Amino acid sequence: MSDTTSAEVPESGSDSPVVLVTGAGSGIGAATALAFAEKGWTVYATDVETPLSEEIQARCRTRELDVTDDEQCRAVVADVLAETGRLDVLVNNAGYAVPGAIEEVPVDETKAEFDVLVHGPHRLIREVLPAMREQGSGTIVNVSSVLGLAAYQGLGSYAAGKAAMEALSDSLRLELRGTGVDVVLVEPPWVETPFADDARAELAGRERHESYAETYAALEDGWALDGGPLALSPERVADTIVAAATDRSPRARYPVGIVATFIRWTRWFPPALLDPIRRAFGWATTRIGRIDARLRRWR
Repeated sequence: MSDTTSAEVPESGSDSPVVLVTGAGSGIGAATALAFAEKGWTVYATDVETPLSEEIQARCRTRELDVTDDEQCRAVVADVLAETGRLDVLVNNAGYAVPGAIEEVPVDETKAEFDVLVHGPHRLIREVLPAMREQGSGTIVNVSSVLGLAAYQGLGSYAAGKAAMEALSDSLRLELRGTGVDVVLVEPPWVETPFADDARAELAGRERHESYAETYAALEDGWALDGGPLALSPERVADTIVAAATDRSPRARYPVGIVATFIRWTRWFPPALLDPIRRAFGWATTRIGRIDARLRRWR
């Protein structure tokens, strides 16, 4: 396992709280690592691809971590505990999406996606809980998505993974009652990250039946992947993660922003009402996206 700790990272005091962040190579994870560092935390920023950004290397302790690797998960947590003697917060953020119609997404790709979205957090939870339980405190922050509450066409596999994270978190929260360890879910909507570009790259070469034309149009031309103007900055989500991790009486869920709160409430709508709303959203944003693309080409 590669250890990319920067020698220039300032030493934190023995009373400095400790956080481990996964998926800190970019987007929400990078913003979260820096947000904790700004507040004086000892931050272990991890990602499957290293080295991380120069700013993160300068302000955090960085580690290579593939959350699908049992041994790496075990070794990184052991390393944190050996160096600091404690772990106050785990932020399970690593993730990616396999877009496409459910019929056309290979099962092996869905398995790999679930290994990151569900089994990865499970691996790390198993590793950190003994230490958190012994110290009588700790917070596990699972970064979910509004898609875990309201699935959208073309993103069924990703939505299923996030729904599984929601269920895992609810069970764990009940099981840990009385231990001093809290479990919270942060539920962002769309976020301005490389997520959408990476997901669109996954679409290249995907077999497509003509009956799914509307689904793929929403993914490629509409806001289904990037949210368009509804997307939030990674820093906005990071602020919510830090707030959830430091809340003395944390809530079970932290939807991020008005859009996330609204989408969360729509899950109570009957399908006869909700399905047309989702289809209309996809239709409208696809056409807006196409118009915007044409305007940019003319400029």
